[in-house]
Amino acid sequence: MTTFGWPEVLFIVRAAGWTLLLTAIAFLIGGLMGGVLAILRLSRVKLLRRFASGYILVIQSIPVLMVLFMSYYGLSLFGIELPPFFAASASLAIYVSAYLAEIWRGSIEAVPFQQWEASSSLAHSPAQTYRYVILPQAVRISLPPTVGFLVQLVKNTSIVSVVGFVELSRAGQLVNNATFQPFQIFTLVAAIYFAICFPLSRLSRHLEKVMNASRPH
Repeated sequence: MTTFGWPEVLFIVRAAGWTLLLTAIAFLIGGLMGGVLAILRLSRVKLLRRFASGYILVIQSIPVLMVLFMSYYGLSLFGIELPPFFAASASLAIYVSAYLAEIWRGSIEAVPFQQWEASSSLAHSPAQTYRYVILPQAVRISLPPTVGFLVQLVKNTSIVSVVGFVELSRAGQLVNNATFQPFQIFTLVAAIYFAICFPLSRLSRHLEKVMNASRPH
């Protein structure tokens, strides 16, 4: 039986890097998709609104674990075999897009209606209204909940271990299987999660305070 030492600690720390990389990719791709979906949800075209609403409703009604199973195991039935990292990134990006779309849609709608009217009075096009008037204010409102959601995303990356991808949680399981010292191992894993998530949580609170996002307009 292997003892729990520095090689095992370094293995777990390196796996934390994969957790961060997976989080960054999922947040970036999911954020791009979520931004488009938020705009579609507010579109004047009924078909686009319904498409975005349907997508968000379906994804938010399904556990992200099921999305992961469908992308990794389900697609293989049709001859499409995704590597674990690609399947995990795609599944988390889909999950992120549905939730960020709603966070950002709510932030856009929180901008006072008078701002839209003022932009129209200046003969701004819809694109100019979003770029120069609405989005700068919506971003300020959305930053605290977006950072808060990012904390949840870091913790949710642990589910990708079910498809064999070795991220932080999976690395802890592997080391525990070899050393049978769960208390030390999972204390270390929890400490690393805390080291990642605590600064983000503080950042979210700081942004909420600095930007006074809850201030009534």
